Amino acid sequence: MEAPRHDTRGIVDPSALLDRVRFRRHAPAEPLRRYVEWYWFIDWDLPAPYASHVVPHPAVNLTFQWGQDEGPPYGEVTGVALGLYTRKLTGRGRVCGAKFRPGGFRPYTPEVPVSRWTGRALPAREVFPQITPDTARSVVTAADDPARVAALDAFLLSLPCAPDPQADLAIDLVRHIRDDRTVRRVGDLAHTRGLSVRALQRLFATCVGVSPKWVILRYRIHEALAQAGTRDDIDWAALAADLGYADQAHLVRDFTTTVGVPPTVYAAEARGTR
Repeated sequence: MEAPRHDTRGIVDPSALLDRVRFRRHAPAEPLRRYVEWYWFIDWDLPAPYASHVVPHPAVNLTFQWGQDEGPPYGEVTGVALGLYTRKLTGRGRVCGAKFRPGGFRPYTPEVPVSRWTGRALPAREVFPQITPDTARSVVTAADDPARVAALDAFLLSLPCAPDPQADLAIDLVRHIRDDRTVRRVGDLAHTRGLSVRALQRLFATCVGVSPKWVILRYRIHEALAQAGTRDDIDWAALAADLGYADQAHLVRDFTTTVGVPPTVYAAEARGTR
């Protein structure tokens, strides 16, 4: 079963990236879908280096990777990246990733808070000792996408995973933030679930890896990035108000800090590539 392919939220200049790589998503096995959102595969064969940029989701990723200049295939766990994530692609390569739902990594590592991995990328074996060189090789050298999906399914299904009501609550809360633009204040979000602000913050630190305020701001930037990359008639003041910003200046500041350029500059550059 293939997962949604057209949601490019978070990718800076998705058209430029998709012109250079083969990118697709697939759904994991049914028993994994409670905590794993989708698998994502990227293959490239480039005549010149290309730097891809992503404003990451509040999610942990497990990836198996191979690059012709990087040696044997390897595994990596990437926690929530706080800033812009940049990856330089050269020559030929492949990444096969599992994106966990925000909050969904916790049941696989119940002994440590997910905030332990925030802002870090580390060898996957440091998190999952079960991983061997053969694990990474079996995923990235599989003959086709169904075989890669099967290899990822087999590995993840072999991992201990204890159902966790707190992780389930965190997943639900992050989904609510993502889907409901009216969620603008941490205090209001806590009140809807009968939690104190402090309890909500502890829940997010333990299960998501970042604060609820950070998640609210990140999804605002995702929406602004998507609008800036696809529309030519943006009323920035109206968009700022729609996203819950006090004024346009606050949106411009957050966008520029996260993406690296002001939204009007990004929008102009995106129009130039379409």
